[in-house]
Order: sequence, then structure tokens, then C-alpha cells
Amino acid sequence: MPHLFRTATAVAALSLLAGAAHASTVLTVYTALEADQIAAYKAAFEKANPDIEIKWVRDSTGIVTAKLLAEKAAPRADAVWGLAGSSLAILDKEGMLQPYAPKNLAAVDAQYRSAANPPAWVGMDVWGAAICFNTIEAQKQGLPKPTSWADLTKPVYAGKIVMPHPASSGTGYLDVSAWLQMMGEQKGWSYMDALHKNIGLYTHSGSKPCKMAAQGEFPIGIAFEYRAMKSKKEGAPIDIVLPAEGLGWDIEATAIIKGTKNLDAARKLADFSASSEAMALYEKNFAVLAIPGIAKPDPLLPADYEKRLIKNDFTWASANRDRILAEWSKRYEGKAEKK
Repeated sequence: MPHLFRTATAVAALSLLAGAAHASTVLTVYTALEADQIAAYKAAFEKANPDIEIKWVRDSTGIVTAKLLAEKAAPRADAVWGLAGSSLAILDKEGMLQPYAPKNLAAVDAQYRSAANPPAWVGMDVWGAAICFNTIEAQKQGLPKPTSWADLTKPVYAGKIVMPHPASSGTGYLDVSAWLQMMGEQKGWSYMDALHKNIGLYTHSGSKPCKMAAQGEFPIGIAFEYRAMKSKKEGAPIDIVLPAEGLGWDIEATAIIKGTKNLDAARKLADFSASSEAMALYEKNFAVLAIPGIAKPDPLLPADYEKRLIKNDFTWASANRDRILAEWSKRYEGKAEKK
């Protein structure tokens, strides 16, 4: 009996050790990725890294950015997977990011990562501005199809347009910063004054304007190409309009939060995010990837889509964000969606 007891005890101890060896590291990851994307990304990462479990904290870009900044003194996130490059540039300036060169960094296009070596953040995919135009509602209301940003200021569209709030939504901010960069500040604010007359609502989600247009709540939604293409593929009666003057854009990116207690796991996340396997996942949703040569043409977008993206100064957009948002709010907050 003693021998059997010792054997049973040894087996139990080995079982406990085996269990401990397979215990998950829980990695707290902040994200502004679309809710319908994160399940596939999580599954692929955890399959490649079975010892790590992702715990998502998800919200719109502006809200995630504000949350990270508020937690600067006592960070709760281990990493960020899917937040605007312009937001990560702010966090980097605040000294909140842990520079790291993921294993596949050499394959990443230099314009789609931070300029530092090693980089503070590394890009995943580009999302660019697009207009969702409900053809059925437009026909009912006798509205012409816009082809440019300038068209959206025409009196015929009064109260017919919905767009994202730039303080809450990365899509909203990429629109505002792009107009200011394309037109110059004086003409950019004059443009937004004219556009504001036609806005029915500023939403706190970058996806919501296209969803509202798809459902016919507003005939025109200023959104981004992923949501526009998804809505159209799901059968919504919308045309995707890419304004002739050029498209504002930002890049979803990955970064490690400085001070994380799970640095090895966070590095594995950064490695995975920059891998060809992850890029193949991003390609299902976006037309422009941080690693060239992987994205396939989409019949809903023109072949020269990437060339339509404006020259985007991330440093300027990040450095001037607070000033721009304060001015925007002073002028236009009255039509913001209630939180």
C-alpha cells in the first residue's frame, strides 16, 4: 500500500506540473478592430501560441486612445493589436510604447511602420475614406450621386449626410486631418463649415454611417472602404464612392505597452501580427497591407486604389490632434450623437 500510495502521489504531482506547463498567459490586448474581425484573429494567434490567451478590450479608436492615455501611470494593457498609427504615434511621444522589431519586419513596407529602429509600432493594413451612397433612397429623394468631397457641400444634400465624430472615431479623424492637409487649414475649415450644414448626425463609430446608409436611415454615409465593401457584399443597395480629390487614410498597427509583465507573450503577438499568416487574415478585410504583394484585387475597388490615398503626415496629424479636435468640437459638436 505505501508503494501504491507513493506512485499515486507521484502521478498526481506530475499531472499538476503538466497542467502548470500548459497554463495560459492571459494577454490583455486593447483594440479598435471591427467586432466582426477579432474572433478570427484571436483564433489564429492562439492556435499558433497555445500557451497564450488573448483578453480583448475593444472600442472605437478615439475611446481606446483616451483610455490608454488615462492609464499611462498604471497601464492595464499588455499590447495593442489594431489601433490607428496616428494614435500610436501619440502614445510613442508619451513614452508609452516598448520598441520591438518583429521577426518579419524586413518584409514590412517602411511607410507603414514607425520610423524608429527598432520600431515603436508596426502596421497591419490601411483603411481609407469612402462614401456609402444608398441608390434606392437617393432615387426616392431625387439626389444625384456625389463624386467628390466638394459635391457633399451642395444644398441638395442638406440633412442627408452622416459621418463619424473625429474625437471618437479614427475614421472621423482621418477625414478631418486629410481635408486640412489636402486643402490647407483655412480652406479645410471653410469646407467643413459648408459640409456641417448638410450633416444630419456625427456618430461615435466609424462603421455606423455606412450601416445607417445601408439601412436607408440616411442616403449618404461617410465611412471607410472595409465597411462599405462589406455592406455591399451583404446586399445593401449602396454604391461605393471614392471622392476624386483623394482619400484620407490611416493604418491599423500593433505595439507593445511599456512595462507589461508579459513581455515575451507580447513579443509573440507582435511577431504574429507582422507575419505572412496574419497578413493573409488582414487581406480578407483590406485592400492595402503593410507587406506588399499579398493583397488581391477586389472587383469593388479600382485597381489604382492605393494611389488614391493622399500623402499622409502622421507626425503632423498626431502632434496637432488635440488642437484640431478642440476646434472641431467648438464648431460642430451640436450635431453629435448622444453618448
